[in-house]
Amino acid sequence: MAPTGEQKPKRPRLDQPQRRSRLNLPQPDPDAFGRLSERFARFMGTGRFLVWMTMFIVVWVAWNVLAPPAVRFDQYPFIFLTLVLSLQASYAAPLILLAQNRQDDRDRVNMEQDRARASRTVADTEFLTLEVAALRQGLGEVATRDFLRSELQQLLKELDARNGDGQEPDDRRLTPSDLL
Repeated sequence: MAPTGEQKPKRPRLDQPQRRSRLNLPQPDPDAFGRLSERFARFMGTGRFLVWMTMFIVVWVAWNVLAPPAVRFDQYPFIFLTLVLSLQASYAAPLILLAQNRQDDRDRVNMEQDRARASRTVADTEFLTLEVAALRQGLGEVATRDFLRSELQQLLKELDARNGDGQEPDDRRLTPSDLL
């Protein structure tokens, strides 16, 4: 048994790929990077971004056209401005794609939850439909108030008909008016 201060060397797991990198580069948090890309993509899709970018380009061009030649840093074809805009676009495109992928993942999860909810709703509706059908069937076999009233009236007429023939009813306590 190893002493308490020493630990066994970790054995590599065979079910996971080994990391072969000799450079020990920092690994960014994918969630934090994804949130940053979503904020960036959300900002780039606004009118505010277009206004700021337009103002930036107008100031750049105005400075390099109207300023004295000694302080101009980008001459007429504005090659440096083109480089800056290309660099911005080269970073914007992958960040926007990353944000779209995260949104697609969220949409996929929401669709799966909606499908599960819809299937539960269908199952509940089918169950309730069967229950209502069973109740209707059961109510068809139950004597309703109108049915009882018509039966009692028919018995009353039969009793009245017997009394009219001169026959006495078996039970003197029961009168036709008691049946209503």
